[in-house]
Amino acid sequence: MNRAFSPLVQSLFVALLAFTAGATSAAEAAKPAAAPAPAAKADPAKGGALFGDGDTARGIPACVSCHGAGGNSTIAANPKLAGQGAVYLHKQLVDFTTPERNQAIMTTYAKLLTDDEKKNIAAYLSTQVAKPGAAKNKDTVELGKKIYRGGIAEKKVPACASCHGANGAGLPAQYPRLAGQNQDYTYAQLGLFSSGHRSNGPMMATISKRMSDDEMKAVSDYIAGLK
Repeated sequence: MNRAFSPLVQSLFVALLAFTAGATSAAEAAKPAAAPAPAAKADPAKGGALFGDGDTARGIPACVSCHGAGGNSTIAANPKLAGQGAVYLHKQLVDFTTPERNQAIMTTYAKLLTDDEKKNIAAYLSTQVAKPGAAKNKDTVELGKKIYRGGIAEKKVPACASCHGANGAGLPAQYPRLAGQNQDYTYAQLGLFSSGHRSNGPMMATISKRMSDDEMKAVSDYIAGLK
């Protein structure tokens, strides 16, 4: 025969159910959150294919046409990219899509690349071997050497070597490789920093504003001969 539970027993039963449900919820909440999916690793092979062939269907030309085989540009106005740090190169490709480094050609193409493609190209170029350059102006090489190694004390211009290294190898993820870079390109960038047309390097903007045109040319030529 069924017997009705007393009010006291019913209350205890309801309380037990509530406690069990609360404990279950607390246990679920205590579980660690699922770890986010790891970011895709950069693929130098894909970057090399895009650098060498472009993607005509999307209007992306082959980078090699301006920057040379393996990133060793033979066009004085275009930078050598071989051996440059991957993190630095990726940052520049991203910066080209912003007002901080607006440049008609590169801004157009950088905006067509996905972030993964930017990383792939940067990874590819970082694995390439940079070919050496050479200083051309014997009359200014000593001035360029003095600026690069010791700065210009009276103008509060620090030694370039303090950030870019004695041999111009740079510091990956922070300061770019300069050794062997085309003179015309380095000189042009110093001018852009000085004028404010390139604003993705506040430190370089400050330094270049303190330099004369002749000093910029001298150090740019000296840098080209660094190995």
